[in-house]
Amino acid sequence: MAAFAPSPQSNNISGEQNDSNLPTGRGWMSEHLVQYQGFWLSPKGLKNLMWLQDHFNPRPTDIFLASLPKTGTTWLKALVFATVNRTRHGFSDHPLLTTNPHDCCPFLDAYLHENDPSFLDQNGSPTPRLLSTHVPYALLPDSMTVNRSCRFVYIYRDPKDVLVSKWHFLSNLRPKELPPFPLEEAFELFCQGISHYGPYWDHVLGFWKASLEFPEKILFLKYEDLKEEPFVGVKRLGEFLGYPFSLQEERDGVVEDIVKLCCFENLRNLEVNRTSVHKFSRDSMCMVDNRHFFRKGIVGDWKNCLTAEMIKRLDGITSHKLIASGLLFHN
Repeated sequence: MAAFAPSPQSNNISGEQNDSNLPTGRGWMSEHLVQYQGFWLSPKGLKNLMWLQDHFNPRPTDIFLASLPKTGTTWLKALVFATVNRTRHGFSDHPLLTTNPHDCCPFLDAYLHENDPSFLDQNGSPTPRLLSTHVPYALLPDSMTVNRSCRFVYIYRDPKDVLVSKWHFLSNLRPKELPPFPLEEAFELFCQGISHYGPYWDHVLGFWKASLEFPEKILFLKYEDLKEEPFVGVKRLGEFLGYPFSLQEERDGVVEDIVKLCCFENLRNLEVNRTSVHKFSRDSMCMVDNRHFFRKGIVGDWKNCLTAEMIKRLDGITSHKLIASGLLFHN
C-alpha cells in the first residue's frame, strides 16, 4: 500500500547523524522510523547505533543476547543470567525475584550510551558482562564481530507470533492522544519490513548466516524449540557460554530450578513484574510497565488474531525469504 511506502531519500551517513537525509516510514508508536543500510530504526535507535559503532569496545568475555523485539528477549535474558550466575545466587533470594530481566541484562547501545558509562570500566563492572541488542548483525561494529572471542546468543521466533506480540506491546505504549493503531496497519508495515530493526527476515538471516560461519561464537536458538524442551535449551546455553552443568548439578536439579525460576508464569506473577516500571535509559521518555513484557508467552497465538489471508501472505513471504536457508517454523 502506497500509504506505508518509505520516501525516496538518500541513505548516506557521516559524522553526527542527521536522520532528515534518510528514507522514512510510519512508526508503530508516535515516532517515525528511518531506513539505514536496509534496516528500520527509530531516530533514537539510530543515534544509539552511531554511538555503538563509534565508541563501544567489547571485552573478550562479553556475552551478547541478540534478538528482534518480541521474539523471546525477556525470557532469554532471565535464562542466561540465571545460568551464568548460578554459583553466585541462591534460588530462594535470587535477583530475578526482585529485578526485571531487562535490568539484569541491559540493552548495550541505550544503557551504556545514556545511563551508566561506568559499566564500560574494565575494573568497575562484573565479568562476564551480559548485554543485549536488537541491532542487526550487519550493523554491529567490527569490534564485536571480527576477531573477537565474545559470544552471541540469538533467538528467533515465528514471524506471525512476532507480529501479533509486537502489535499488542507497542499498542500499550502508544500515546493515548494518537488514534488507535489497527492490526491491519501493523500487518501491512510488517510485511513491507517497516518495523523496529526490521525487515524481520533480513535480521534473522544475518545472524543465521553468521552462526553457520562462526558456530563457536554464535548460538542460534528457536523460541518454539526452547518452549518445547527448556531443559535441553538451558543445558545447551550453559555448554555454549562456557558454564556447563556438572553431573552433580544435574542430579541436584539445578537445571530444573533455573527453568522453574525463569518460566513465564513465575516471572509474570512476581511483584516486580506486576507493579514496577522499567526505564530503558536515563534520558529516555520511554518507560514501560514491566507487566507489558509478560502478555501470553505462548506458541501460536497468531491463530487467534490473523485472518486466513494474512496467514497466507506472511507464510508466503517467509517461505520466499527463509526456506532456502533451512530455517523452518511451526504452523
